[in-house]
Amino acid sequence: MTVHETRSGSGLILPEYASDDASHAPLDSPEYRSSTLRHPKQPLQYLPQYLTEVTGPLLGQDRCGAHDDDLTTQHDGEPLGERIIVSGKVLDSSGKPVPNTLVEIWQANAAGRYLHQGDRHPAPLDPNFSGTGRCMTDAEGNYRFVTIKPGAYPWRNHDNAWRPAHIHFSLFGQAFTQRLITQMYFPGDPLFHQDPIFNSVRDEKARERMISRFDLDSTEPEWALSYKWDIVLRGPQATVFEDEEEEDDD
Repeated sequence: MTVHETRSGSGLILPEYASDDASHAPLDSPEYRSSTLRHPKQPLQYLPQYLTEVTGPLLGQDRCGAHDDDLTTQHDGEPLGERIIVSGKVLDSSGKPVPNTLVEIWQANAAGRYLHQGDRHPAPLDPNFSGTGRCMTDAEGNYRFVTIKPGAYPWRNHDNAWRPAHIHFSLFGQAFTQRLITQMYFPGDPLFHQDPIFNSVRDEKARERMISRFDLDSTEPEWALSYKWDIVLRGPQATVFEDEEEEDDD
């Protein structure tokens, strides 16, 4: 990946990565209708990052509660749906593990409904499932969540539009200004071909990197199936990330 420097109006020299429009979705994807209204229309303005932006708040283990990594134990009862384990590694461009990174997830419940005031899909809410979790990667870059497999849901983008089952991932560096967002999908989903968000990534190999793999070896017998998904931050095998301007509950 090509890197060059950009000088901002304040004289600050910032690294800039060459745009990869084949592996990453363009900000304006006409098939994803809301992006036409929401993508930036003016050139980005570089703002200097002072001590506050690059050193705080500290995003460490104290940000994670006792049940944050197990979305099935956050309430008095068990949620409905298929219990699954989602785990993997966070890696840099050279394949080295990235330790002590805050990973957050959010998702729909088994019926395809988000616990969000903007979700009016007439599917039931689950009083025992909030759909959010977080954990820290360990010294080897590993993360692990226990959750419920999310359901597909309609979203009115086009005729008979349904989103494939997916889990949103957010990764933080050392501060809120260092954040990457992506989505993980499940293998063999029949809705891939008609989903404009998934297909806005034009590189087929990059799309495949957004799909987890079923892993029988890490299942827990008579308890939960398991899916593996590694997140690569940069380089030719990088995971596809969203721009924060495009983030929503879709």
